[in-house]
Amino acid sequence: LQGGYFPEHVKAMTSLRWLKLNRTGLCYLPEELAALQKLEHLSVSHNSLTTLHGELSGLPCLRAIVARANSLKNSGVPDDIFQLDDLSVLDLSYNQLTECPRELENAKNMLVLNLGHNSIDTIPNQLFINLTDLLYLDLSDNKLESLPPQMRRLVHLQTLILNNNPLLHAQLRQLPAMTALQTLHLRNTQRTQSNLPTSLEGLVNLADVDLSCNDLSRVPECLYTLGSLRRLNLSSNQITELSLCIDQWTQLETLNLSRNQLTSLPSAICKLTKLKKMYLNSNKLDFDGIPSGIGKLTNLEEFMAANNNLELIPESLCRCSKLRKLVLNKNRLVTLPEAIHFLTDVEILDVRENPNLVMPPKPADRSSEWYNIDFSLQNQLRLAGASPATVAAAAAGSSTKDPLARKMRLRRRKDSAQDDQAKQVLKGMSDVAQEKNKKIEESGEAKAPDLKTRRWDQGLEKPQLDYSEFFSEDVGQLPGLCVWQIENFVPTLVDEAFHGKFYEADCYIVLKTFLDENGSLNWEIYYWIGQEATLDKKACSAIHAVNLRNYLGAECRSIREEMGDESEEFLQVFDNDISYIEGGTASGFFTVEDTQYVTRLYRVYGKKNVKLEPVALKGTSLDPRFVFLLDHGLDLLVWRGSQATLSSTTKARLFAEKINKNERKGKAEITLLTQGQETPEFWEVLGGQPEEIRPCVPDDFQPHKPKLYKVGLGLGYLELPQINYKLSVEHKKRLKADLMPEMRLLQSLLDTKSVYILDCWSDVFIWIGRKSSRLVRAAALKLSQELCTMLHRPKHAMVTRNLEGTECQVFKSKFKNWDDVLRVDYTRNAETVLQDSGLAGKVRKDTEKKDQMKADLTALFLPRQPPMPLSEAEQLMEEWNEDLDGMEGFVLEGKKFTRLPEEEFGHFHTHDCYVFLCRYWVPVEYEEDEEKKKKGEGKGEEEGEEEEEEKQPEEDSQCIVYFWQGREASNMGWLTFTFSLQKKFESHFRGKLEVVRMTQQQENPKFLSHFKRRFVIHRGKRKDRVSTPQPSLYHIRTNGGALCTRCIQINTDAALLNSEFCFILKVPFESTDNQGIVYTWVGRAADPDEAKLAEDIMNHMFDDSYSKQVINEGEEPENFFWVGIGGQKPYDEDADYMKHSRLFRCSNEKGYFSVSEKCSDFCQDDLADDDIMLLDNGREVYMWVGTQTSQVEIKLSLKACQVYIQHMRSKDPTHPRKLRLVRKGNEPWPFTRCFHAWSVFRKPP
Repeated sequence: LQGGYFPEHVKAMTSLRWLKLNRTGLCYLPEELAALQKLEHLSVSHNSLTTLHGELSGLPCLRAIVARANSLKNSGVPDDIFQLDDLSVLDLSYNQLTECPRELENAKNMLVLNLGHNSIDTIPNQLFINLTDLLYLDLSDNKLESLPPQMRRLVHLQTLILNNNPLLHAQLRQLPAMTALQTLHLRNTQRTQSNLPTSLEGLVNLADVDLSCNDLSRVPECLYTLGSLRRLNLSSNQITELSLCIDQWTQLETLNLSRNQLTSLPSAICKLTKLKKMYLNSNKLDFDGIPSGIGKLTNLEEFMAANNNLELIPESLCRCSKLRKLVLNKNRLVTLPEAIHFLTDVEILDVRENPNLVMPPKPADRSSEWYNIDFSLQNQLRLAGASPATVAAAAAGSSTKDPLARKMRLRRRKDSAQDDQAKQVLKGMSDVAQEKNKKIEESGEAKAPDLKTRRWDQGLEKPQLDYSEFFSEDVGQLPGLCVWQIENFVPTLVDEAFHGKFYEADCYIVLKTFLDENGSLNWEIYYWIGQEATLDKKACSAIHAVNLRNYLGAECRSIREEMGDESEEFLQVFDNDISYIEGGTASGFFTVEDTQYVTRLYRVYGKKNVKLEPVALKGTSLDPRFVFLLDHGLDLLVWRGSQATLSSTTKARLFAEKINKNERKGKAEITLLTQGQETPEFWEVLGGQPEEIRPCVPDDFQPHKPKLYKVGLGLGYLELPQINYKLSVEHKKRLKADLMPEMRLLQSLLDTKSVYILDCWSDVFIWIGRKSSRLVRAAALKLSQELCTMLHRPKHAMVTRNLEGTECQVFKSKFKNWDDVLRVDYTRNAETVLQDSGLAGKVRKDTEKKDQMKADLTALFLPRQPPMPLSEAEQLMEEWNEDLDGMEGFVLEGKKFTRLPEEEFGHFHTHDCYVFLCRYWVPVEYEEDEEKKKKGEGKGEEEGEEEEEEKQPEEDSQCIVYFWQGREASNMGWLTFTFSLQKKFESHFRGKLEVVRMTQQQENPKFLSHFKRRFVIHRGKRKDRVSTPQPSLYHIRTNGGALCTRCIQINTDAALLNSEFCFILKVPFESTDNQGIVYTWVGRAADPDEAKLAEDIMNHMFDDSYSKQVINEGEEPENFFWVGIGGQKPYDEDADYMKHSRLFRCSNEKGYFSVSEKCSDFCQDDLADDDIMLLDNGREVYMWVGTQTSQVEIKLSLKACQVYIQHMRSKDPTHPRKLRLVRKGNEPWPFTRCFHAWSVFRKPP
């Protein structure tokens, strides 16, 4: 909306309900809003609004106004908007308000009020007299010193946020009256023991409390009465001890006590069995300060105790088998328990800055022969399923102190809390059995018990039937009610809104799912029969009720209920609220009547895929250049014009064959007619023979593009949104690179639970999914008739109804590659199926294992790491950059580091070394964490604490130094940094500095986020960049997520282009006025977001002295582009390997053969010269052999590679892999293209 322009056609959207104008540069509210009388939600965040005066008060349906992050002042908020009856959400945060908006108390229906991050110093007493229905109130980051006593009227309030307010005179006596409160944030509000309520016992729902950054010397007594507490933040206080009463927090999951004065933890903390995260950083804890029973916290996942006085940690801490993050840096650790090696789920173990630490040795494994390994796929899959990490099959008779056995026991502790009762029962049964056997042995030969013959019904087996076509997978898995209506012999799920409403001529199946006394799922199944129901519905309801019972494996009976004679139990299912409605669906039985066919004439066109265009049923519609198909019921006539091609005639006849087979049951007769040899019956159908058959189809004829609509039911109205199938976001699966937008009308767009309308101008098709509701079907029929008549269509246009699975051929021809083929696994025969089932199969699977050597191939069977969604990457990027207070850059020039200009941030060179000093504000992290908690995400404390523990900040900040080394740079840069710049930083920050060393394309994601995806790597040295007269080519690529996006200079070669990526080409000139021209080349199948990013990077890299141009693939100018890039060459048009590429490392460095997977953001430098690397690109599996690899590794890696290919053959049969051997230095193009910016190998220093 630049230039103040607002689209005028918005005024015509009179039924618009939601309107978001965020980040559109608005300076005032447009006048067109006055016409949107049904508008309910208006969002104008992140603009430049100084006032909301306008037409808002004239919008009677307005419910929500979100105007955060603007420049609103007190006078800019109109008083009349608070007279709106339905206004329930108001967000004016991040503005310039100094007082509460006037007349705000008149908005009596307000539910959400956010006035945070303003400069409000007082709250009027009358504000909360009327706003008693508030659920969410945010007054954080203001200048409030007191709170009105009328806040006690907010009995429905669930979230109260008052962070960063002085609140000098606030005693918070109103809190006990807010009985519905769930979240209370009082961070940095000068809380002490004296200005908190004495009891909060009435707040039974309070689960999240934040009292960090206050002056508390001990935990307030009122907190011990909160039995529902789940998250408690008491960091940055002066707490010296904890009371034994903390065992009252039985539901607590997160406890943050960082930056206090604690010297020990009470033993009662071991009773918090649901605790998952414990933060104890920057206290005064020693070994005796951590209770020895901490191992009882079996659910503990994160334990952080950095910057304490710990010399040892209790061994019981290593019994917390779910531990994923253990941070113990900046302590006085001497060693760690040996059991630390058995915590296989640990992802982060931070023990830095413990100068006297000696890691315990790994447990010595039993030696065995190298090649005694069972590499069969079945065995390796079993091992991978039994243990997700390194597993070895130990020999029988191992000692009781076998470290591997202890490792397995530690793993089993994960579910120990749930299995205790089961183990006790099993132990009791074992004791009884042993006692019985002992008595039998003492009494001599025991008498054989009498064996009863099995009853006839016990020998019956349930038939192996597939009920998935009738019932979904989640049926009966959650407590609740499901109702099906019998329609055309098949049960159809009824919407929840229509439960208890029965048609007199229909039959229904009712399933009630509930939890029994033991907490197990149980079911009640009824089938209800209407008094006017036909015989087929009665029979099908009884049959499918039994099918439902078999599908669930239920033991209950299916109960028959008849209309007017329902049982009390059945009525209680619907709370005695059932009603009868006259009518019902049609019977499923066919009536014996002749099928009526509509006679139509189609013109056949299309080269690859045959398509039919309906034309008027008359002789003048014929054209000698085309082939026509006359559909006359059981007579299908193919008419070939004198100028029509033979291939078109053949395809038209094949199309007629499909119609005959699928729609006419093979009863139709197909006749081929040529122009001039027509039969009288043919002309009779067309209404007579014309005088002359002339060309009547324009030469520039273009068929109408099909439009696909989805029928939906809104709140009291029908919805008919159009599906823009040309956009890739509308498709569930990623499209092929060669699929043009106009060819993306695919069968996969149709959902079986929905109804669609396909408008082809001369034909309007209704597609009805088998699991769609009856109301939507009826609505679709009505809408299609309206859609057909509202436009001036040809007289021969008509509406055709298609049921899923029985579509007509004309409808299928509108879609790209409609697939009717049933996939059948022909590789299995009856013998193999029998071998895998029954007792014989179990015996075969439980045979004795051979003594095998330890090997870990688990990584080969794990699924490929999914790419990070763009929204998640942008959220991480935003959070990390909000924490960043400042960044200074340095570059090595000669033998010293000089300051890097800010305009060069994000530009790196392969021959240079860079240093970046980043300063992070810690309080900002906690504010973000709290905001995430308000939204229920529950992950904020994790990241904030991780950065806290990595480096203790100076007061309220922390500093990290990132050292970046290019691929071609020598190690002298690192030595120069450690003896010069690092010394200066350490003297300035006094031991509070963290240094992170990185090499090119192996950067830290947090470091990459600071450049906002504009991370450019140039070849050569920085000082030589200006004097490069040759053209240069840059490749933009994202590996595994938007955070790992780089723009790297590659060889200037057209063969390196790819239709799924974007490239930047700089062609320099020798002129002084114009330095050259820069092209952003966008591939045909490139992601639209990457195309925008490429243009942004181009503008960032080059100033106005260069001419800039964005060109699409196929529009390249010959003069400069192809000349600058070295001439046209064939290049790849797809990057399918990006969806399959995986890199594995095979090594013996752990003392046994193991395979590990590199992350999705791998690069060329990850190829270890002394190991074997496996690269899977979806078609081939390359076994890359380094120059220093041992023969043992080669042989074992070959076996592992064969196992992986065999596994992928069954897991992904559509992409069979071939095995290729590659030696270092001889890599082929299919191998090197999987690595971003492949070049020559770096020589060792």
